[in-house]
Amino acid sequence: MNWKTVALCLAITVGCAGANAQAPTTTPQTRPTKEEKVVIDLSRQKWLWMAERNTAALDKLIHEQAAFVHMGATMTKAAELGVIESGRIQYKEADVQEISATIIGEVAIVLSKIQLFALVGGNEARNPFTVTETYIRQAGAWKLAALSFTRRTNP
Repeated sequence: MNWKTVALCLAITVGCAGANAQAPTTTPQTRPTKEEKVVIDLSRQKWLWMAERNTAALDKLIHEQAAFVHMGATMTKAAELGVIESGRIQYKEADVQEISATIIGEVAIVLSKIQLFALVGGNEARNPFTVTETYIRQAGAWKLAALSFTRRTNP
């Protein structure tokens, strides 16, 4: 089994299991390790780059074979960057309410509970999501391999 299969399986498993569950919270009792903090900070930076439509920075972060799972579509890296660049989806603000990271070898799983404000096809959309991000470490750098949005029914 290759890394892409593992990353997608993890994203699907966590996304399906967490449809109504809450993402774990990083609390003073469970402070992230130094390595987990690096991935958490990278995740937060990614949301800023998405809002800024900084596709150059996102291109460096995202693995070539990455998968993106939205409420109504699954996209490749090229498709996701194209949607961001064109403005069909304009990420305005991701209010990260809770976030945690788990590192397993060369894979990092980031779970976030967010309120996402975006313009989708020119229409305002505000949605509560649990977001699952899977990163892989290649040549010492973290690359985003999968990102999945699961809409929460209890904001």
